[in-house]
Amino acid sequence: MMGAKIEGPLLESMLELAREGHPREVFLLLRGRVRGGCVELEDFLIPPLAVSGRGFAEFPIHLLPIDFSIIGTAHSHPSGSPTPSPDDLNNFYGLVMMILAYPYSSSNSAVYNRRGERIPLRIIEGEKQTRGRNSGFRGL
Repeated sequence: MMGAKIEGPLLESMLELAREGHPREVFLLLRGRVRGGCVELEDFLIPPLAVSGRGFAEFPIHLLPIDFSIIGTAHSHPSGSPTPSPDDLNNFYGLVMMILAYPYSSSNSAVYNRRGERIPLRIIEGEKQTRGRNSGFRGL
């Protein structure tokens, strides 16, 4: 996997949810696809019965519907560190994990692979419209 890309408005929607949830963590499921070795992040969902608090966010994985477009997760780090914790790595789901760190800007956002290695994140402005942008975020 060479990197990840996301449209600016989609990333901004995710960052806004993290700001609204602060100081609690926010947890999201990422939808997208892999094309040419690059992970294309296209949408996000709030998982069913997600619970979050200071320093944690979780959801019952057995309640997820079968959805092969879910390729990873995103969650906020109110502490300000965009580095995954051991718990983050032990509970890794999918191909990628995105961390949105305080103060919740694109420069404080990072994407990691299953080995905990940071992969390049490219923010795309002004290309095709994402599926979830006009309707806002959706729960399952």
